Amino acid sequence: MPLNPKALGDALDEDLTLHTTLCRRDAPAFQRACRSRDELVVACTQESRLFTELADQTEGAVPADVRPIRFVNIRETAGWSREAPQATPKMAALLALARLPDPEPVPTVTYRSGGRLLIIGPLEQAEQHAALVTDVLDVSIFATGGSGMQARVYPVLSGQLQSLTGWLGAFDLSWSNANPIDLNLCTRCNACVAACPEGAIGLDYQIDLSLCRTHRDCVKACEAVGAINFQREAEAVSERFDLVLDLRSTPGFTQHALPQGYVHLSPSAEPLARVRAVTQLRDLVGEFEKPKFFSYKQKLCAHGRNEKVGCDACIQVCSASAISSGMATAGPPQGGQRPPGGQRSVGANSPERNQIVVNPNLCVGCGTCTTVCPTGALGYAYPRTGDQGVRLRTLLATYQKAGGRDAALLLHSQQAGSRLVEDLGRMAMLDKSVRGLPARVIPLPLWHTASVGLDLWLTAFAYGASQVWVLMTEEEAPQYHDALREQMAVAEALLQGLGYAGRHFKLIEVRDARDLATLDAELGEAPAQAVKRRASFAVQAEKRATLELALDHLIQDSATQAATPRAADATIALPAASPLGTIAVNADACTLCLSCVSACPAGALQDNTERPQLRFIEKNCVQCGLCASTCPEQAIKLEPRLWLSEQRRQARVLNEAQPYQCVRCGKPFGTLKGIEVMLAKLGGHAMFQGDALERLKMCGDCRVVDIYTNPGETRITDL
Repeated sequence: MPLNPKALGDALDEDLTLHTTLCRRDAPAFQRACRSRDELVVACTQESRLFTELADQTEGAVPADVRPIRFVNIRETAGWSREAPQATPKMAALLALARLPDPEPVPTVTYRSGGRLLIIGPLEQAEQHAALVTDVLDVSIFATGGSGMQARVYPVLSGQLQSLTGWLGAFDLSWSNANPIDLNLCTRCNACVAACPEGAIGLDYQIDLSLCRTHRDCVKACEAVGAINFQREAEAVSERFDLVLDLRSTPGFTQHALPQGYVHLSPSAEPLARVRAVTQLRDLVGEFEKPKFFSYKQKLCAHGRNEKVGCDACIQVCSASAISSGMATAGPPQGGQRPPGGQRSVGANSPERNQIVVNPNLCVGCGTCTTVCPTGALGYAYPRTGDQGVRLRTLLATYQKAGGRDAALLLHSQQAGSRLVEDLGRMAMLDKSVRGLPARVIPLPLWHTASVGLDLWLTAFAYGASQVWVLMTEEEAPQYHDALREQMAVAEALLQGLGYAGRHFKLIEVRDARDLATLDAELGEAPAQAVKRRASFAVQAEKRATLELALDHLIQDSATQAATPRAADATIALPAASPLGTIAVNADACTLCLSCVSACPAGALQDNTERPQLRFIEKNCVQCGLCASTCPEQAIKLEPRLWLSEQRRQARVLNEAQPYQCVRCGKPFGTLKGIEVMLAKLGGHAMFQGDALERLKMCGDCRVVDIYTNPGETRITDL
């Protein structure tokens, strides 16, 4: 692996010394660095354990909690490649990235498990698995048939299972107990099994009522114990457990991301999978914490209002079933575990509104909900988007400073993705026909590949990346692939519309090491056209703010590269998944009732206090569709696009109408079309005849005056 310490040092602004055997003969140099309080980055992940032990044994070394040692892999990701001699800029970028501090702490979610394990499945299999964990876990079995041991070793439950919900430390099992045999009284003497002529009683000591007849020989055989009673009424029972091992063919949870503490083993599971499951369960006793991966800002949410649903992208994409739709009245947040939602900044007396509710105990931190959220109401909290922006800017700026060109970012997961990247590097070292990671391809591990979306992809491009590729494997849910594919179509349409040639965004889908040849071919794509002037803005906490900064930079940069001047009213048509766009209003159908204005969560639709007008600020529109679903005349249609004019930031009139003046005082109080529609609809009603119909043409004040001054009006004193 060729290393150029001077070029790397110049890019990192420090003096570097080349070591060839730092973990062996040059170990004293590492120990000297351990005694220094300067940042310590070791460009080797293979021997990270050895280096950690060596640091612990070094007298006078700075403790790890004061100055942690950071490890980075530049061997498989840069050195082991056909283009290794040109990979110095990438090595410098990876080293600079490793020097960045860890993300700031965020609120955590706590799980408490006392070790109460529920095993669901056939008795004999359940007891076999129970024997492997009973020394550390308190086991109960919910039997679904089979034959068990004669000895009463574990509590055995049975009946018709109704529901299984929850997470680590809080699984709730509900079932209906309608079988004539009470397992708490049964002594397993088998007398009922021998007495039953139909063989309706198995060694799970439950009666198959479809086979049972009315002779009741089993009742006579069990007379002394009294465990069998055919008159026993069905009883609804529920109990809480900390852990669940499900041995049924069909799992109790069907979502892709299973709750923590729940393990499903199908009857055909391999022995290694069974060993892993048992090992995992044995370790889940005690108190555990994880980051609260998301942040939620209810004022930005475009989910719904007044029982009208707008955007539900987060609910549809969540693979953990952690997001649901609820109803809440406006007010201060309650508790913090179930954050309230909404879509407008409204007062405490506002009407009820639909909200989303995120269960932090079920959330697995994939971040896909934040990627598809058009408003940024759901944000990724660990790491925050600002931290991700610093990583992108550091990586690309260092790469460019070291002389790198046409950088292609390869975003991948920390687990399966990292293994694939390293496997490709090793294969390139051993097989000269394999290219390996090209020198311009910079791998960037993420907690989850779907946690980064349109705003950060465009930001990376604005920072100078020629392309952004996302590597996805079978560990991601299928809907994540679809969501990222839709978001990439929007990003690519934007850049193509701005005139940047080439393919800038790509989803690379592979299964495992068997597809390394496919990955090797995918990474050989030619560079696409990049920006002429690199951006310097910082990623903001608000998703829309970051998106606007990136768009502003790209619009200005593309204008300088365009061969012909751009039209003042130029637009770029975008796919349906776009969070950018306008609306078209059918002026003939619209009555200017302005219900769309009150429903708009982003302030894109506005009224005019001076005259009947519907105004629109295109920059604010998130294409949630609440206006269209709220409009009683169905006069609104969404049009995803990017308007390149500066007028997209300014209010423009979509529809206006002649005001209707009160027939009594002349004060305008509605629109001519609105009043005419109302009169047409109510003119035939029995309650709106004569004077009552005429009052519909008056303002509110004049209606009251007319009621009290009209001599023909019936009064209470007349009765």
